[in-house]
Amino acid sequence: MIARILIIVGFLAAVGAIVYFARGTGSGTSIGVVVGGGTAGKGAGKAGGAAPVVEVSMLYGTEKQAWVEAAAAEFQAQHPDIRLALTARGSIDSAQAILDGKARPVLWSPADSMVLALLQSDWQTASKTDLIAGGDDAPQPLVITPLVFAIWEDRAKVLLKADSKGISWKVIRQAVTSNQGWPAVGGSPDWGFVKLGHTDPTRSNSGLQALLLMTLEFYAGKPAIEVGDLLKPDYQAFVQGIEKGVTKFDPSTGTFMIDMIRFGPSKYDIAVVYESLAIAQFENAQGRWGNLLVYYPQATLWSDHPVALLQGDWVTAEQKAAARQFVAFLRSKPMQEKALQFGFRPADPSVPLHTGQADDPFTRLARYGIKRDLPPVARTPDGVVVRNMLTMWQRLVGARQN
Repeated sequence: MIARILIIVGFLAAVGAIVYFARGTGSGTSIGVVVGGGTAGKGAGKAGGAAPVVEVSMLYGTEKQAWVEAAAAEFQAQHPDIRLALTARGSIDSAQAILDGKARPVLWSPADSMVLALLQSDWQTASKTDLIAGGDDAPQPLVITPLVFAIWEDRAKVLLKADSKGISWKVIRQAVTSNQGWPAVGGSPDWGFVKLGHTDPTRSNSGLQALLLMTLEFYAGKPAIEVGDLLKPDYQAFVQGIEKGVTKFDPSTGTFMIDMIRFGPSKYDIAVVYESLAIAQFENAQGRWGNLLVYYPQATLWSDHPVALLQGDWVTAEQKAAARQFVAFLRSKPMQEKALQFGFRPADPSVPLHTGQADDPFTRLARYGIKRDLPPVARTPDGVVVRNMLTMWQRLVGARQN
């Protein structure tokens, strides 16, 4: 009887732990994992002679979850005195959670430096202090990846016939705005309406980048986007027309891409995602709903996945020291090479994209549209323009989600 009670108690404790860590912090999509054993504190040792364990919490974008967790497992094996508490969450959602005091990580790694700069600016405005460390602890890129269109092959062929110059926001808008659906651009009536997918730009970096690329294509040739450009009716109508094809704006790119593979063209014909996620999901997609292909926008944007050591009053000196070790490990050559296996381009320029190995994704997946050489990288507007762009989108598009 006692043994049976102990088994039940142990089971309930395990379930409770899983629920606790899966909840993450704050609202929005988040996935929590704790790597490492021992009793962790804010750097203090444990009574009784046991080795002290320092807990380092890291909040990071969902799109690099698989790589971060794989690297963390290796790091933990080498550093049993450090316990990693990892939470994956949409980049803009996580920035807001930190600003609101709902998340207090030691390390933060959004998908893009633009989101990092926005949080730094908002934090300075609210508290008159710097949140992001500088000097030797200044943010450094972990991996890089561009934004791409992921399109089912039969749909892509139709879009390319509609515009021989390639896949563009212009041709996508033409397709999604027609009340005739796919037949309006030469597609099958069985496909119904054109279903576009990208994440919520007010919550996820890839959604924000998608909005930026729409804007940059509309104003192609203009040296710099200004706030006044966002107020023009023809530009606003262009954005609204494209967003007509999106039925739901998910908060996280990682979970959104999985849905595209799971449900196929019944849910998404076209998705705007990170190249790394497309690479990671290619083998799951091929043959399931037909081939999934990648097309690069006429101008692209890099996501550089910076990692920042936060200067909040909740971070101890011991945690900072342990965090530096983990950051150095993630940026080490073996971990940068491992990033290639997960579809990322290494931030370390000494790590080549072409490995000569059979599992090199940039060779193996070239037939599906993956390229080593990319289109020109677009210039990102300044923070004031980005803030107003999000406000414009929320007024014209986001309001319909409420």
